[in-house]
Amino acid sequence: MKNRFCICTLLFLLTFFRGTAQDSSAVNKPTDSLSQQKDLMDVIKKIFPPKKTDTTKKKSSVTILPAIGYNPSIGFLLGINFLKAFYMGDPSTTKLSVGQLDFSYTTKNLVIARFRTNLFTKDNKWNLQGNWQYTRNYVNDYGLDGDARRDPPVNYPIRFNYFRLTEKAYRNLGNNFYAGGGISIDWRNDIEDKNHDSSGAYTPHYQYSTDKGFNPDNYLVNGFIVNVQYNTREHPNRSFGGMYADLNIRYNTKILGSTKESGQLYTELRKYISLSAKDPEHVIAFWYWGSYILWGKIPYLELPATEYDTYNRSGRGYTLGRFRGPSFADFEIEYRFPISQESKLFSGVVFSNFQTASDANNKGIFKYIEPAAGGGLRILFNKKSRTNICLDYAVGKYGSSGVFFALNEAF
Repeated sequence: MKNRFCICTLLFLLTFFRGTAQDSSAVNKPTDSLSQQKDLMDVIKKIFPPKKTDTTKKKSSVTILPAIGYNPSIGFLLGINFLKAFYMGDPSTTKLSVGQLDFSYTTKNLVIARFRTNLFTKDNKWNLQGNWQYTRNYVNDYGLDGDARRDPPVNYPIRFNYFRLTEKAYRNLGNNFYAGGGISIDWRNDIEDKNHDSSGAYTPHYQYSTDKGFNPDNYLVNGFIVNVQYNTREHPNRSFGGMYADLNIRYNTKILGSTKESGQLYTELRKYISLSAKDPEHVIAFWYWGSYILWGKIPYLELPATEYDTYNRSGRGYTLGRFRGPSFADFEIEYRFPISQESKLFSGVVFSNFQTASDANNKGIFKYIEPAAGGGLRILFNKKSRTNICLDYAVGKYGSSGVFFALNEAF
């Protein structure tokens, strides 16, 4: 298995960097104009023509969208999403900025409130990224290492409050490179480890917490961040070409109130290759997301895991936190293709992903690989922002499978 994984990883990296220069021409000259495309809003307007309004009144620049979603981790999600996409400078020299505020509730009694920003100042001089959120969260934990690979699996439900405040600032160094720093505050409290609380069982969360010296009821991971980024994506929501690479070193320190001192390395790579200059929506997309502990100790629910990326979309086929460890990596590949050739209303994807995690002592990161694969349907929700409604079905190991429903692509 390890040899096969090394071969897959090598192929992934070779394909990832192949065509970095040559794919830009395919995405810079798309033949499809917005006037030819038809999104879901166009369909709704045709069925229910809007009433004539006073055109002298100033229209709001904020888009209000339903927050809809489903996956096995949270159940059905329903809420409201406020989205603002704008340019802080000349669009020919400045990337699109996005601000998003959403509130939602799920059928598994999760409460989610988030405010996320990705801003580019004039001429891309600075890139400012923020992520503020509160979640009354719920995970079905499966333990670490061998516990997570039991077949049939044994799960340990955990409910907790999660507060996050992250702000990062990148300075443009030229040639699409950025560097900077930031701060992140992550606090989990009111942790209800159901099996331990009801029967005193030594659950993986309780065992790990006591072994590593953490209070199993609450803990903080607060730290400074140093960042390096490379970004040539031609669109933030659904790119037809380009690359995104991000490397963060995080120092969690008691100076900021962290429960323990530790260091972590976060890495992310995305590569988009358009297969056709005539129809750039035929895209092969690659994604690698990894987090590795460098020193010290981090608490159990902070350990990187399935769906622990920024938008909780990694590892389709498995639930939130299905695999976790002090070090963790996820590799994904996806083929995106149009179904409605002219209107672009419908499109599809097929994908696969591979996850690996170390044990509690940070050993054996590539010893076991957990694969999943699936396919999905896309409905163009808003052609101006390239927002898709995404409906995916994925199958993993250990009897794991699920439907995943959300706005915007997984990566």
